[in-house]
Amino acid sequence: MERHVGQRINFDRTEPIQQDTIIIQASQRRITLRLKELWEYRELVYFLVWRNLKVRYKQTLLGVGWVALQPLLAMGLFSLIFGRLANIPSDGIPYPVFVFAGLLPWQYFSYALTESGNSLVANQHLITKVYFPRLIIPLAMILSGLIDLGIGLIVLGGIMWVVGIAPTWTLLTMPLFVGMLTVAALAIGLWLSALNVRYRDVRHTLPFFNQLWLFATPVAYSTRLIPEEWRWWYALNPLVSIVEGFRWALLGAPITSVPMLGISSLVIVGLLFTGLRYFRRMEKTFADIV
Repeated sequence: MERHVGQRINFDRTEPIQQDTIIIQASQRRITLRLKELWEYRELVYFLVWRNLKVRYKQTLLGVGWVALQPLLAMGLFSLIFGRLANIPSDGIPYPVFVFAGLLPWQYFSYALTESGNSLVANQHLITKVYFPRLIIPLAMILSGLIDLGIGLIVLGGIMWVVGIAPTWTLLTMPLFVGMLTVAALAIGLWLSALNVRYRDVRHTLPFFNQLWLFATPVAYSTRLIPEEWRWWYALNPLVSIVEGFRWALLGAPITSVPMLGISSLVIVGLLFTGLRYFRRMEKTFADIV
């Protein structure tokens, strides 16, 4: 009996083997998020997020206690330097609570930028061995930071209860500002992660970049201290409206200007589109140069 490659012998006749075919092709000119593809690999996203959480606090004495300890220590330092010595106003809110509410989105953003910026290089063993949407790697880093943000918000709720600050209806808008924060981190993280594959200088400049951005964000001071003629330029920093939004939603602090929120939103959308476009363009070369 003669055997044929790619066919199955069925006694007196042959039938072609029905096989599923996976086609890997270059992305089209139209840039999309490929949400369907990301959904198909959702288990990998969950695995990477869980792995990041376990590795971060493995063999530590305090474990997730560091999530609360870090902003609490920073709150104490900022309250001493800026609250007491510099006597910076805090929009009628106790300064420690004021600065803690600003530290929460900032620390999440700083963590997301650092981890997502280094994510592709740190996971080069995965990129060079198996195919999956590369966007999953920086996305998993950014999503894992949301756990820390949630714990920090619980700690802030306890501080508010101690000092007698009750939340209002504005708390319902928190998902909006958390979403803006996550998208902003993803947009800039896409740029940094793709650039870091080609230019390893990005890893060395990230700590300095984060320090400068901290003082360019109203974490330790109110936006009202910025001269009005400069606030439109100041709103180009997307963290400005996000930090203000956190304080408004949690503490009832006033928002300086609603149009500033619109400017920051447009900046975030622009960064996301251009970052995704650049990431998709560079994605096909990651396995070769990482």
